[in-house]
Amino acid sequence: MKKYLQLTLQITFLALFIILMITGKVQLWMGLFTLSVLAVFILGRVYCGWICPINTVMRGITRMKKKLHIENFRIPRWLTKSWIRILVLGLFVAVFVFTMVSGKKLPVLPVLFAIGAVLTFFFPEELWHRYLCPYGTIMSIPAPKSKHAMAIEPELCNSCGMCMRVCPAKAVKKSEGHYEILKKDCIVCMDCSRACKQKSIGYR
Repeated sequence: MKKYLQLTLQITFLALFIILMITGKVQLWMGLFTLSVLAVFILGRVYCGWICPINTVMRGITRMKKKLHIENFRIPRWLTKSWIRILVLGLFVAVFVFTMVSGKKLPVLPVLFAIGAVLTFFFPEELWHRYLCPYGTIMSIPAPKSKHAMAIEPELCNSCGMCMRVCPAKAVKKSEGHYEILKKDCIVCMDCSRACKQKSIGYR
């Protein structure tokens, strides 16, 4: 039931995003994003897994690649450096401020949308979620303080590692013989919960 609700919301917000881009009402989407950032303190990065149109398209591309047995390229190590995230975020903020001050309309959001989609044709979703998405970088700052998040019940977990394998953001870490979901990186997509046969993972 949750899966179909999630898919319905994703498609709905994707359609809304496209309509707002076509009609030139980008500020409304930025308003939605701002509210989502504030909601991170309570709900975690729900925006990323349930609302973000880039993620919705990326998931579709990933499913298509799996059906066609298309392998991902390995993520270049230099793209995983922390300065890359800072640089991308800095460029995003600078361009956004420029558009606000100058009044010029630059296709920032459509360009980000296209970059995320194109990269997913060649690399795993992890590249965008963890290292390049400026939205994700912004949300990863308050996310560790979120009241609700995906969590693993240690008593039920059998350490099979399935959650780590299916996580598109690679937000699951193994340490000292047990698995942990990192709030900072988790996009609340619930893939881990659906894949867990022990039913040890939930949104709490």
